[in-house]
Amino acid sequence: MRIGELAARVGTTTRTLRYYESRGLLPARRDGHGHRTYDEGDVRLLEQIRTLQDFGFDLEETRPFVECLRSGHPAGDSCPASVAVYRRKLAELDALMEELGAVRAQVGAQLARAERALVELGADADAPGGPEPLCELAVRTERRGG
Repeated sequence: MRIGELAARVGTTTRTLRYYESRGLLPARRDGHGHRTYDEGDVRLLEQIRTLQDFGFDLEETRPFVECLRSGHPAGDSCPASVAVYRRKLAELDALMEELGAVRAQVGAQLARAERALVELGADADAPGGPEPLCELAVRTERRGG
């Protein structure tokens, strides 16, 4: 199949496919007229890349999976290099989750403090923002007498 057909099949652009080719992720086969040609194996490569990118892997992190497929493995994650990328990504996700947990705890503590302050001040619980702020312009006009 040609580049336009491949792009349509996998839901991307020909520009993206050319970029993948320039990065060595997609083979650069040409027919006798110099047109790029692709097969079902290329569809599988691109589906693997897109799935991994949907999971948050950057393009370079997909390389071991692509190479695994190219080497004849039925799945791109059945090679040691792919497993190593999975392990790194899981460690990265665990660290992000820990960081988000800490941020959540801080926001929860700030919310609890703010709610206690509202109760102590006797603020109107029905008013979403508390008392209406004064308009600076109105205050200045009143000071000038008019």
